[in-house]
Amino acid sequence: AVEIGGVRTNFRMPDLVSIGLGGGTIIRVQQDGSFTIGPDSVGYQLPEKGMVFGGDTLTATDVAVALGKANIGDPQKVAHLDKGLLKRIYQKMVEMVEEAIDKMKTSAGPVPVILVGGGSVLLPDQLKGASKVVRPDHFGVANAIGAAIAQVSGQVERVFALDELGREKTLELAKKMAIDEAVKAGANPETIEIVDMEDVPLAYLPGNAARVRVKAAGVLSAS
Repeated sequence: AVEIGGVRTNFRMPDLVSIGLGGGTIIRVQQDGSFTIGPDSVGYQLPEKGMVFGGDTLTATDVAVALGKANIGDPQKVAHLDKGLLKRIYQKMVEMVEEAIDKMKTSAGPVPVILVGGGSVLLPDQLKGASKVVRPDHFGVANAIGAAIAQVSGQVERVFALDELGREKTLELAKKMAIDEAVKAGANPETIEIVDMEDVPLAYLPGNAARVRVKAAGVLSAS
């Protein structure tokens, strides 16, 4: 079961927890020393707006660079910032991630944590609730492990007149069409399987019509 918008469901899907923290997350400091972290971000404009790149917007990346946690841009451009304040901001950033890890855990014990994506350079090598912190090879461009290991799929969804070929032949045709789409998308033909299929009769159309949906998926072809 997964919660979506605070509502617990019975749908099977990866459990996700999203927080407003990344390399471009905007840090706002008030006159009394209080601060807010995100959730808005400069996004792809980080190389233009981030202070370490010569911009005027304090971001999570600037905090990490100023404290020596990351080697990005020009550290001298953030050397004037209050280190005490930056340490409090950084501690809060780490706590945000640790709270998210705690929400994802299925037991109270520590679990391995895998960090990927450009923003992962902001985090330390030790986190509360983590038995170990792992940064795999090429972690900076992985973005999501799920995306890196996901299968390539193809899908067909259309209305067929079953009277023309019969139900079995029509379904076989739909399967072939879905497999062809998966191959076009880059899947290895030898690994493709039908992962989902549905046919719904449409009584209001002639020819014994049915809406057929077939999804095929396979491993990304290396060639």
